[in-house]
Amino acid sequence: MTSDVSQGAVALIFDDLGNLLLHLRDDIPGISWPGYWSVLGGGCDPGESPREAIERELSEEAGLTADGLVELFQVRDEFGSGQLITFFAGRWNGRPDRLTLSEGVELRFFPPQRLPDLRIPPYIRTAINRVLADDNAW
Repeated sequence: MTSDVSQGAVALIFDDLGNLLLHLRDDIPGISWPGYWSVLGGGCDPGESPREAIERELSEEAGLTADGLVELFQVRDEFGSGQLITFFAGRWNGRPDRLTLSEGVELRFFPPQRLPDLRIPPYIRTAINRVLADDNAW
């Protein structure tokens, strides 16, 4: 039962070339995974569903609206926030440098072959690999 567990939502945003949008997190104490490349998202507000949370977080963090957000699965961030994270996937073909980033350092698209070289939280990396291994992946 997840009612007593803090929840969050993140989005794997792909462009039509199969590149993944990643967010370089601030390198400051007190946040989960400081200085890591991650995906956009955050915690659910009280009474908010994961879908509502991810739509709000994309808008608040980057002014971004992704096409066709699909709920994928849930993973616990065991070594960071402890939250049960709902993963979504969607498409967006804009230029990350034109988004208004309200937190973090940078947004950038990366081709899948570059991902092993990046510092990515383990639960995010596992989820990305799970999606990329699917023949019907984005």
